[in-house]
Amino acid sequence: MNKSNIIAVLACGVMLSSCGTSGNTNAQTNTQTTSHQSVLGSIISAATNGQTLGNTIKSILGTDKPRESDLIGTWHYRQPGVAFTTENLLAKAGGETIATEIKGKLSDTYTKVGINSQNTYLTINSDKTFSGKIDGKPISGQWSYTQEDQKLVLKTLLFSLNVYAKKTTGGMSFLMESKKLLNLFQTLAAMSGNSTLQTMGDLSKNYDGVRIGLDTHK
Repeated sequence: MNKSNIIAVLACGVMLSSCGTSGNTNAQTNTQTTSHQSVLGSIISAATNGQTLGNTIKSILGTDKPRESDLIGTWHYRQPGVAFTTENLLAKAGGETIATEIKGKLSDTYTKVGINSQNTYLTINSDKTFSGKIDGKPISGQWSYTQEDQKLVLKTLLFSLNVYAKKTTGGMSFLMESKKLLNLFQTLAAMSGNSTLQTMGDLSKNYDGVRIGLDTHK
């Protein structure tokens, strides 16, 4: 697929994303649509840079699969995490530069929410229990892991989270489908009354087909 075709497909994706967004009022819909187009527009702009195309893809799920024993320990938030599915067009179009663009957008929002290494961490124990905090909100429960698909299931009393684990340089990424992350942030927003968390949930709608979450270190 040549460069012009890639950009055309990405532009169509923006239009479809905007059409699929719903809200309680027309004003809300217009605001969300503008926000979505702004975020994706910046990403697509990066893809038009000639130096972007053909980058070596490192942020691909399916590589660097951690063993179960690799997960044990306490992992502190370091920065937003991003990984592509192998069929994702953004990965093919822009590689690591696209991942960096997405991380930058998420980092701004994470900062506004207040997520940092002190209030966001995950402790995975060898006895199949886990505990931790997300933006200071405690979570705990049981976990299971399947190395083949890198899926870490975190079961709490109220909900279960399907998380994808990926080794990184000096740490571990814990990633989710964007819609699942949206549901998590909406739950946290309802618990805390934090309107910024709700906005963060809206932002995650932009990244269908991309796994997003947390890069962590011990």
